[in-house]
Amino acid sequence: MNQDFNPLKSKQLFAHPERLSKESAWNEHVPFAMLLVELQRPRVIVELGTHCGVSYCAFCQAVRETGAGASCYAVDTWAGDGHTGPYGGDVYQNLKAHHKQYESFSQLLRMTFDEALQQAPDESVDLLHIDGLHTYEAVKRDYNTWLPKMSERGIILFHDTVVTERGFGVHQLWRELTPSFPHFNFEHGCGLGVLAVGKDQPEAVINFLQTANANASTTRELFSSLGRRVQAEIVLADMGEEKRVLSPLKITCRNLCKLLLLRSGFLRKS
Repeated sequence: MNQDFNPLKSKQLFAHPERLSKESAWNEHVPFAMLLVELQRPRVIVELGTHCGVSYCAFCQAVRETGAGASCYAVDTWAGDGHTGPYGGDVYQNLKAHHKQYESFSQLLRMTFDEALQQAPDESVDLLHIDGLHTYEAVKRDYNTWLPKMSERGIILFHDTVVTERGFGVHQLWRELTPSFPHFNFEHGCGLGVLAVGKDQPEAVINFLQTANANASTTRELFSSLGRRVQAEIVLADMGEEKRVLSPLKITCRNLCKLLLLRSGFLRKS
């Protein structure tokens, strides 16, 4: 029996991320990434385009903390592309050092997406994050070639769904795909699209999507606020003030979430 999604029952949504980066456009989506692992409990996670690893390490951290038992694979050449520009070997080495704690269930695959595709069995991937070259042609090809690899529980994440300049074409593909699948789109942090391509989604995922779409503005405000909290941690850490400020900020974050839900009618007073 379906029930409304209640974010206050989540542990991962309010967890402290262990890897963030000033250079990453993904920081603000880390709370949702960790929540999604908690809701879906994927068996196989694949990320196409990892760069410094903020999103990928959020998935790995949540897998470890929830005991989901997933096998995780990050696919990237770590050489850069037309949108990120080239980057040196230090990016990969820095990620590799942090990633060492996840090596029992995770692999960094330094190869092209096509090379990784040959290693993935059909209908095996529960969670796929597409974040490679962002032209329309490139992201559509990534989607089309990896779709047969998605399981009956498959979810695909698309980053940069609201970016329309610099030749980004994710927004166009997103508009084409959403009429065919249950979905939700976050508009902060350059946009993050959640596309449920599998026909047998876990009840927790169904509850989230139904609740999010029925309360779209509140859901977006909630996750945007949580994302700004993460971004604030980066700024404060950079300023050397995290010890003085972050502790009360973490305490008030959950209270802020509860207040937003009460004001919107999303949650009733007990």
